[in-house]
Amino acid sequence: MPDLAPRAAAPSFKNALGLWWRLGWISFGGPTGQIAIMHEELVVRKKWVEEEAFLHALNFCMMLPGPEAQQLATFLGWRLHGTRGALSAGLLFILPAVFILWALSLIYALYGTVPLVAAAFSGLIPAVLAIVLRALLQLGRRTLDRPLFGLIAVIAALIVSFSRESYPVIVLGAGVLGWIVRDRGPAKSKPRNLPPIRLVPLLSTGATCLLAWWLPVLFALWLLGPASTITREGLFFSKAALVSFGGAYSLLPYVAHHAVDQLHWLGTNDMMHGLGLAESTPGPLIMVLQFVGFLGAWHRPGVLSPLCAATLGSLITTWVTFAPSFLFILVGGPFVERLTHVVALQSALRAISAAVVGVMASFAIWFGAHAIFPGQRYDRPDFFVIVLAAGALVALYRWRISVLALLAICAGLGVAARAIF
Repeated sequence: MPDLAPRAAAPSFKNALGLWWRLGWISFGGPTGQIAIMHEELVVRKKWVEEEAFLHALNFCMMLPGPEAQQLATFLGWRLHGTRGALSAGLLFILPAVFILWALSLIYALYGTVPLVAAAFSGLIPAVLAIVLRALLQLGRRTLDRPLFGLIAVIAALIVSFSRESYPVIVLGAGVLGWIVRDRGPAKSKPRNLPPIRLVPLLSTGATCLLAWWLPVLFALWLLGPASTITREGLFFSKAALVSFGGAYSLLPYVAHHAVDQLHWLGTNDMMHGLGLAESTPGPLIMVLQFVGFLGAWHRPGVLSPLCAATLGSLITTWVTFAPSFLFILVGGPFVERLTHVVALQSALRAISAAVVGVMASFAIWFGAHAIFPGQRYDRPDFFVIVLAAGALVALYRWRISVLALLAICAGLGVAARAIF
């Protein structure tokens, strides 16, 4: 398979390592901002990757469940330096966030009830609500361009509102429906001169990735038993990683239903605060699952100390969340040129995207209801949340303020409001 980057522009592995490490520390702004940063660095400035190759890689990663920005870094690392490039790019892209969010999670677990910290979080919640609404509006504008997709979104929102368990079924059903009702026009021309795919190396790579993915979970099962929170987190988040189309916003209702309502690993406010912490750190927003894994094991440590259990819980959650991405890229990469020309597959993915919009809308309603009506007292709305969320939404759209700056301002306003009132 021809390289996606020109041979003359290919960097040394050492130079690429430096770039991936730096990107891990500056990858703020959600997937859109992270993809834009990679495009600027790899395509515009360093010219390591051609524009067309970058878009092919992006389209492939958009097909996959999981964090598309981290998968894009993994894919581009693979194209530049093979397996070692994929591993270094994918891991270094999230490693700074792992350290930062572990420290923030520990601070939250120890001091989350301190008045000053609580006041700051009271400002973060409406900021995150505004960010969620903006993401919903942006994705909906791009995705719901046909009446059928709008109908899929509405049905998905209704179903998931009454049954959080149905999220995987919604994703599968939308994909099948999109495949069936695809356009029946002339097929797109197939790419030519593609080398044959070598199945034996691919199967070996896939088996290695699967072993690496499941080995920590099996070890936790053997060491701590099936009832351990750490084991249960490894199993649950492995399943969640396979249905995480649309990123963290679409996955959170499913996670919240299990982690908050069923398993009681953390509370509703904890979930909302965790999303605020994940928004304020570099790396994919789906890193919020590490916070969930940390608090879940902190509250239910079993035979371990809370800190040890929480650390292991956060690590196994992060591992099983991102391990599938390496499997998808290393095994699916050779098929990328072929997949981009399959009309039925593209139609199925667009239908899944429409369903994701509906699930995100359900999450926005759930999040907004808990933020505006604390304690579920619907006769006592929190007007501070309403006003600050509306102002944050205006700031995002009108003045295009960065997410990090918005979170800092709203946290400061939360502290000020608590001091005044």
